[in-house]
Amino acid sequence: MSLKERIYRVLIVSSSDKFNTAVSACLPESKYSPIKIVSTIHAAKQVLTEYSFDHIIINAPLPDDFGLHFAIDTCSIKETVVLLIVSTELYDEVYDKAASHGVFVLSKPTAKPAFFTALSFMASARERFRTLEKKTLSIEEKMEEIRIVNRAKWILISELKMDEPGAHRYIEKQAMDQCVTRKSIAEQIIKMYS
Repeated sequence: MSLKERIYRVLIVSSSDKFNTAVSACLPESKYSPIKIVSTIHAAKQVLTEYSFDHIIINAPLPDDFGLHFAIDTCSIKETVVLLIVSTELYDEVYDKAASHGVFVLSKPTAKPAFFTALSFMASARERFRTLEKKTLSIEEKMEEIRIVNRAKWILISELKMDEPGAHRYIEKQAMDQCVTRKSIAEQIIKMYS
């Protein structure tokens, strides 16, 4: 899927109506939907228990917290890309603390071209996470297959007195003969002897 076709879920955490209006205007519904806006870190944490977002844009500071720790925590536990927008005076200090955790930091006031560039960086980062998620899922599926096949081998070893290489060959041959996966044969063996 092309990045132009991708739709990103966005959470805006900001207590400024002016900021919320300006940012929302930069996020066309054809590319960013849904867009949820909350005004406190507490509300953002609540929303994150119910929904997941591709992008979180934080306009710091907020009434209940600055937002730096929330940005860092969110980057470390989720596949969400976070943009923390801070005053120019605080930019260097916040960048030093946040960037190593994967948080994008932008100073305000921000020109539209810089904001659009930040959004494109966020999209690139999110797509990288998506690729890593697929690889992780594939590794987990492979590990699950290995566990099931090993369990079936142990059943063959204990029930049919096969040795480990023989049990392995048996499962491989059955899978080839029946044109199914080793996992499918292993599941049949487990079901038969359980």
